[in-house]
Amino acid sequence: MPATTSERVRRRRDALRAAGLRPIQIWVPDARQPGFAAECERQARLAAASDAADHDLGRFMDAALLDLATDIDA
Repeated sequence: MPATTSERVRRRRDALRAAGLRPIQIWVPDARQPGFAAECERQARLAAASDAADHDLGRFMDAALLDLATDIDA
């Protein structure tokens, strides 16, 4: 007789726990809600304006990319 869905789920979860993992629950914004896209755009504009106002950010990011490229080549 085939295993029930709950038995398969239990076995899978037991295997994951045996592998050192544990279940967690996270809550994320519901992208289906009215106004979600507008809020994303608002926050993106704020982040872009902040980045544009930070004159050292470009140099910092260039240095970080150079450092990353150096680490990859090593």
